[in-house]
Amino acid sequence: MSPISRCLLAGSLATLIPALLLPALLPAGAAAGESPRSPVPVARVDLERYAGRWFEIAKIPNRFQKQCVGGTTATYTLREDGKIEVVNRCRKRGGGMAEARGVAEIVDKETHAKLRVSFVSFLGFRPFWGDYWILALGENYEYALVGTPDRKYGWILSRTPALPTEIIRGILDAIRTQGYDPDRFQASSQDSTSASS
Repeated sequence: MSPISRCLLAGSLATLIPALLLPALLPAGAAAGESPRSPVPVARVDLERYAGRWFEIAKIPNRFQKQCVGGTTATYTLREDGKIEVVNRCRKRGGGMAEARGVAEIVDKETHAKLRVSFVSFLGFRPFWGDYWILALGENYEYALVGTPDRKYGWILSRTPALPTEIIRGILDAIRTQGYDPDRFQASSQDSTSASS
């Protein structure tokens, strides 16, 4: 069905990484049909405002979230060493919660819009990292579109478990502008328990 389940059945889009268990769109002005090189991150991110809990509204399905059936959130906490603690949670099929803890590093120190995230550590060494680019951001940090430069992964995140239809339509426009196929994004399930957990 998509574009984001037809704008959440024309009214209610029920549903972040996780940004988040790892941790994606035509640059503005690109001609229709032209193959874009990479998505274009936002011009600047205030990481203090970006920190906190986000609800996953939609995502491009991926293997590392296969166990998640709903209630997916990502929580970001700034650390004193300049890195960001990442905690992704989701409800599993059959009950119970899954949790993944990781760390994010800022790649673009000027804009803070390009980060990389790792959820694997061997004795403090992190051999695997995934790109985390912030591609669209609400004026009041009420939503975010996050993805990777190859457009393989993408998430829509919100500060609340649902977003108004008009905001979803604007995000769909951003998805198209960034060179993504909106049909690849599937709505995520959120419920009242995830808002309070």
